[in-house]
Amino acid sequence: MPSRRTLRRPVVLSAVAACAALTGGLLSVQSASAAGTRIHDIQGRTRISPLAGKQVSDVPGTVTAIRAFGSSRGFWVQDPHPDDDPATSEAIFVFTGKETPSVAVGDALTFSGTVTEYYPGGKDAGGQSVTEVTGATWKVTASNQPLPAPVKLNASAIPAAYAPDAGGQSIEARTLQPTKYALDRLESLEGMRVAVADAPVVGPTNTHNELWVTATPQHHRTARGGTLYGSYADPNGGRIKVQSLIPFSQRPFPVANVGDRLNGTTAGPLDYDNFGGYTVQATELGTLAAHTPAPEVTRKQKSGELAVATYNVENLAPDNPQTKFDRLAKGLVHNLAAPDVVALEEVQDDSGATDDGTVAAGATLKKLTDAIKAAGGPAYEWRAIDPQNDQDGGQPGGNIRVAFLFNPQRVAFTDVPGGDATTPVKVVDDHGRAGLSASPGRIAPTDAAWKASRKPLVGEFALRSAPDRRVFVIANHFNSKGGDQGLDSRFQPPARTSETQRTAQAKLVNAFVKDLLAKDPKADVVVAGDLNDYQFSPALKTLTSGGVLTDQVTKLPAAERYSYVYQGNSQVLDHLLTSKALTRTDYDVVHINAEYADQTSDHDPQVLRLTP
Repeated sequence: MPSRRTLRRPVVLSAVAACAALTGGLLSVQSASAAGTRIHDIQGRTRISPLAGKQVSDVPGTVTAIRAFGSSRGFWVQDPHPDDDPATSEAIFVFTGKETPSVAVGDALTFSGTVTEYYPGGKDAGGQSVTEVTGATWKVTASNQPLPAPVKLNASAIPAAYAPDAGGQSIEARTLQPTKYALDRLESLEGMRVAVADAPVVGPTNTHNELWVTATPQHHRTARGGTLYGSYADPNGGRIKVQSLIPFSQRPFPVANVGDRLNGTTAGPLDYDNFGGYTVQATELGTLAAHTPAPEVTRKQKSGELAVATYNVENLAPDNPQTKFDRLAKGLVHNLAAPDVVALEEVQDDSGATDDGTVAAGATLKKLTDAIKAAGGPAYEWRAIDPQNDQDGGQPGGNIRVAFLFNPQRVAFTDVPGGDATTPVKVVDDHGRAGLSASPGRIAPTDAAWKASRKPLVGEFALRSAPDRRVFVIANHFNSKGGDQGLDSRFQPPARTSETQRTAQAKLVNAFVKDLLAKDPKADVVVAGDLNDYQFSPALKTLTSGGVLTDQVTKLPAAERYSYVYQGNSQVLDHLLTSKALTRTDYDVVHINAEYADQTSDHDPQVLRLTP
């Protein structure tokens, strides 16, 4: 899974620190002063305030919302008398650090302080900044004043084009074009009251009490109600994250799934963070209307079909709750109809995340296969190769690896000794047919492409009803997207630095498949796993180059091409690919996890039924 998903918003620097050296993303204070300004003068027509680092005095506005918890407390102020420039926001956040501000919603006041630009996640993370006022003082001049009407976010308000193309450079200094680009439109509303009505949920509630809705419900909808991410050119600018400023004791945060809806109005100031982009800090929450599609159940394979599945089981370890093993087992037995072969990703070692030198995962796999049998499934056997300690990335100490489960009643595994953590498997001639020097074996495990990443595992299988037909399955878990700039980055288009390694990994797997086909052009090959990349990415283009593999997800209707939901985008990360000889295939992404707040894994499994 993309590692950046686990990152959270760092603590905001206090006003005292902001007035000192101002490291970690706040612009340094200058001695210049700008007295008598309005909020739109502070915000300016670009992403960076023209008054950044300067003192402002007696700026008028009305308090529209208060953040009274955590270490980044403060309040939003909006000018009830806006200018006529659509590029300038009329609101700003006044940061008070750990101090709860002594103001109330509806207070009219004037404030003074230092204008700063705060970069959530740090400036090096590549995100945009939030214009704030720090070291503030204020004077309340009236109470219970009417709040400015929220700006309605909908398809007519958010342009279809996402962001200006700056050739990968920063767009901060560019004049906002809010009628042309979605990111510019949202930036022009920074801090202002906004509202979405009857908003479809496109990203489920997570453990941080956040969910994603879309303000453009007709744009790129999936078959089950999400928002489809189908190209780099259109990251879906209508996605908006929702958090709540309402105390949970008064209004619990809705536990929503993709396909649900927040009926009525969800409104509050428009914030920004580097872990989800533009965010409605809700002071008013719509009512949850459940329209969740049921978890899918695939059909059972026929007697002459070989069913191969891939499933990222998200850091599975023996110390996980038994309920996780039971739910994974139910998914494999019931929803996936007990596939003959399963390529597992993110299987941790027997001590889990404890970094104690343990690399074996027998206890993890036994606990899973025991749960599968208890759920009425087959007595799966497994094959895997233990990695070298702390060499394959993932959660520190976890030693995640890929592994095969297989049902020995329906398939035979061809064991060929010699596979270990560092010995590369080779394609060999086996009486005129393609064979493996080791089964299971690892593909080029010492190549630099696999540094701090999982190594592919290849094994030879045969369906017992067709024992003379060999099927080579390659299980993969390519490197994560950690370190990539976010879709809403201030650098446009954002840099995807991690894809360089995935493309190199894809090249090695592609070369191995070509070696198999060179020995036997009719070889049956299945490449499976969490490739951490999209069907239109350079990595997948490399993996399928030369026409040696077909990415099965591209055969689905466009609205069904996803296995993962990230920040409100339904997208493809998991794949099953087949060699040219496998023409009789039936492929299914089985949606049981990614769209749900209560999920066993953050990935949906998928299954391929093929006739060798």
